[in-house]
Amino acid sequence: MTGHATRALSRAIVAAAAATLLLGLAPQATAVENPTPPAVPAAPSAEHRAAAHKAAAAPATLDTLARFFAREGAVTRAAADPRVEAVTVPVYTLAPDFVAGRKGAPVARLEYLAGKAVSSDGQKASLWMVPKNDSSWQVVNIATGDDETRYAAQGARKLPGGTVFHEPQTDAWYVQRKARVLPLDEDAVRAVGAGGTTLAAYQDRVEKAYGDKLPGSAYAKKGKAGGYAAKAAATAAPEPSLVAPLAAGAGGIAALALITTAFRIRRRTAQGG
Repeated sequence: MTGHATRALSRAIVAAAAATLLLGLAPQATAVENPTPPAVPAAPSAEHRAAAHKAAAAPATLDTLARFFAREGAVTRAAADPRVEAVTVPVYTLAPDFVAGRKGAPVARLEYLAGKAVSSDGQKASLWMVPKNDSSWQVVNIATGDDETRYAAQGARKLPGGTVFHEPQTDAWYVQRKARVLPLDEDAVRAVGAGGTTLAAYQDRVEKAYGDKLPGSAYAKKGKAGGYAAKAAATAAPEPSLVAPLAAGAGGIAALALITTAFRIRRRTAQGG
């Protein structure tokens, strides 16, 4: 399987697991200043964040990280000395109900939690965590770079109190609060402009772009739902993972709601072992 397909598959499985285990952990609140206030996505509790970080910083994970950072020879496994930073952030992605045009739907839904790891030579990696059971979490993927934590911090500075979310179809990152949607990267700027847009305009855009590709659509019935074409996945070469099987604890990839039509990968997931 290519790095592209692996990362896309990872998102699908993680989304399914998170949708099953995370949503509803916290009550949804609503904005009060917008005449048609959008719902705010569910957020993980401090206890869940702590449990996720515990999984990220576990000795077995650090050993996997050492191999991950050493995979291309920039540093040896023994010298990699990975360190997991204390901050664990929720990662949200564009929500199907929002794409379907449902009024008041949250713009995004919680997909997984992410942490940042750094090696002794400065390499960065993102750790993706989902619940293993009621009390513990597990790392289900490692990706190069630090998009999740970096954009979470950037969004907090740009629109305090907002929801940072990812539109995987274009690999764009945004922050939304009440009726405002602001871009966080170049892909998002190309989509909505440097000054951002209104939530209503953004919903109109994604409904037009993806509204005919939601679960149950003719597009989805062709086996392309989730953005991961079955033929491509079936013919791709196997790619071993450094981490626990991604399917563990997941409810299957069918739960992923949207179609990735132009998913451009800037990073790759763990390979080799």
